[in-house]
Amino acid sequence: MTAATVTAPFHTPAHRPPSKLLQLLEFRALSEFGTSLALLPLLRRAPRGDGHPVLVLPGLIASDSSTQPLRAYLTELGYEVHGWGLGRNMGLKPGLEDKMKARLSELHETTGRKVSVIGWSLGGIYAREIANEVPEAVRSVITLGSPLHGDPRATNAWRIYELASGQSIDDPQLKKLRDEPPPVPTTSIFSRSDGIVAWRCSVEPPTDHSECIEVMGSHCGLGVNASVLYAVADRLAQPEGDWQKFDRGGLRTWVFPDPYRAF
Repeated sequence: MTAATVTAPFHTPAHRPPSKLLQLLEFRALSEFGTSLALLPLLRRAPRGDGHPVLVLPGLIASDSSTQPLRAYLTELGYEVHGWGLGRNMGLKPGLEDKMKARLSELHETTGRKVSVIGWSLGGIYAREIANEVPEAVRSVITLGSPLHGDPRATNAWRIYELASGQSIDDPQLKKLRDEPPPVPTTSIFSRSDGIVAWRCSVEPPTDHSECIEVMGSHCGLGVNASVLYAVADRLAQPEGDWQKFDRGGLRTWVFPDPYRAF
């Protein structure tokens, strides 16, 4: 499938939010966490890191506590992992973008190395934006279930965003964050059974420096899902300057479906 084939649906703002049934299935997140704990001996065999810094951004109305399991896992694999340190994510408040860029630049300057940025849901939109603004400080971007394209109302969280932020979902500043992919290696991880974000909105057209990885699971469980943990570890472990797309070959085809099938 070509990039043009995948890109076409993004210009149609008709994606609907996930069904009520998929919303109810978000309770799967608890079992996903339990499964990851059971599979931890296997997950520890994932490719290890080179010690470069990783910045993890939480989703809407979440804080660093929500990303703690993911950060602990990546720390164990050898990365220098940091939360965003900005409290609860209540939307794009005035000054927030500058604070995130300052956090990124600080990590880049103090370590002397480029930073990989991981963003969950709304945090993924932020990750792409700060990578666009400060690309010289970013090694790669990984988004988890982030609504990157399409109608901003194609989620079951847009009303929560308006309540939390006090801003309209149609605010031009928010729309700006959704337009341009960063000029660095970018991976979008998504699930077709996501109960919060319409999965098509998370599909990134394939290019020389962008890709998608599909997993099976819930939106709220993406940060603790065993498949996601492995995929993130695999992506971060690539040598700087030698980025290659995720290999779904062999047994991985049973765990990671083709993200561009029957789009």
